Amino acid sequence: MKHLPYISLVTLALLNTLGCGENKSTGASEENVETVINEFIVTREQFKKNGMELGHLEEKSFPMTVSTNGRIDVPPENMAVVNAMMGGYIKKTPLLIGDKVNKGQLLVTLENPEFIALQQEYLEVKEQLVYLKSEYDRHKILFEEKISSQKNYLRTESEFKTAQARYNGLQKQLKMLNISPLEVENGNITATTSLYAPVSGSITKIWVSKGVYVSPSSPILEIVNNEHIHLELVVFEKDIMQVEKGQPIHFRIPEASDETFEAEVYLVGTTINENRTIQVHAHLKNEKENRFLMGMFVEADIVTDEDRAPALPSEAIVTIDDKTYALLLVSENDGNYQFRKLQVQIGQTHAGHTAIGNIEKLDANGKFLAKGAFGLIGE
Repeated sequence: MKHLPYISLVTLALLNTLGCGENKSTGASEENVETVINEFIVTREQFKKNGMELGHLEEKSFPMTVSTNGRIDVPPENMAVVNAMMGGYIKKTPLLIGDKVNKGQLLVTLENPEFIALQQEYLEVKEQLVYLKSEYDRHKILFEEKISSQKNYLRTESEFKTAQARYNGLQKQLKMLNISPLEVENGNITATTSLYAPVSGSITKIWVSKGVYVSPSSPILEIVNNEHIHLELVVFEKDIMQVEKGQPIHFRIPEASDETFEAEVYLVGTTINENRTIQVHAHLKNEKENRFLMGMFVEADIVTDEDRAPALPSEAIVTIDDKTYALLLVSENDGNYQFRKLQVQIGQTHAGHTAIGNIEKLDANGKFLAKGAFGLIGE
């Protein structure tokens, strides 16, 4: 009777109910001994004190899933790596990793004497363009009046259009460096240029510090906008035929939370990677209510189908020596509950319920100990 963990009052009640208190004969049958082991009595007081609850078989939905993993990611347009159009020395970098920035906000100031040379060249070409334009117009009139040769007219036209192309190109370069051509034309030449945030978000990486020289190919910092995030999952080739757009996903972030979140398959990859996997893109539900971060590792179950089966609350199932049991309410007399231990076959577990396989051996309308069974038979 090692499996009767309650106080002597319960033990005495059990013995009296089963008649063991009066039978002292050593010749008791094996059947009687088995009955004693498999039946339990709990008083109403103990039932309430230990937070026990009754439940019954219910038909529940159990999903058929493909298990996978992946990470939290953001769309490419929500992530930006900032670099310089021309090399320069970092003069000012007021930001730290984690700082939030808005689109158009100042990020970094660069300084380089080449910026001055570029602006000087722009002004020189602009002045040349004024002269070449007047020469072109003059020779055009002379050519039309057959006073000047076609050769002179074509030469001045070529010189003018070449200078005009240089002027337009230099103007574009200044704008790309965030240097105002109008300010330069007004004589305001600067040795510095500023870089501004191309997207709103948070600073996630900084590769430079004040005084460092950066080349045009060198990244300066990274900005990530977490307002819209998604799942990038990796599904093995053997499972991909079961996955399609619109299927629900239950996922967890094991390193951060025990909670289960929901998503939905949005895109299924069309090519197989070298490791025989396919990328699956999923959209999150209620993403703004949670503090997901880019790069978080996730474990996910893609629901490909579902099955319905009779089930009991998972707390009603107790496993002992690789066998599973549940406690069936046999009777309720004088404020006491009498339970019988039954071996059950279990299937899937989902949302706090476990599917029961051998229902034909159970009373479909019977009540079971839904909470507190382990305290009776699990010790």
